[in-house]
Amino acid sequence: MRLKALRALFWITDIGFLLYWGITALKLIPPEWLYNDYTNPILVAWNWSFMPIDLFISLTGLYSLYLHGKGRSAWVGWSLISLVLTFSSGLLAISFWAVRGEFDPAWWTPNVYLMIYPLFFIPWLVSMLGSGKPDRSTSVAR
Repeated sequence: MRLKALRALFWITDIGFLLYWGITALKLIPPEWLYNDYTNPILVAWNWSFMPIDLFISLTGLYSLYLHGKGRSAWVGWSLISLVLTFSSGLLAISFWAVRGEFDPAWWTPNVYLMIYPLFFIPWLVSMLGSGKPDRSTSVAR
């Protein structure tokens, strides 16, 4: 059950990041949906500073799914890297908006999601690494 949920959340998050950065690069987000001061060059740079970590999150998450599909135990480590980076990306964004004293549900909701969902899986993956053996729910049999 945990593995099925993790796989679904990886697909949603990783493809979501790729879509977000593609849409952002093409400037397809309507101005009324953008964050406060979206024309401020410093805030534009701040937003774009997340692109490398977000793309690395997608890369590591999708790679872990690939490894799992091939039956390779390395998927656990790559999943853990992806989840820790995902949490960090969400935390940094929420911290920024909190410091500015701004609350916009359209921007807080996805970033709180990025912080919360990894917390359900990180301890499980760490326990697998610590034990040296995956539990039954990590079987690649479908």
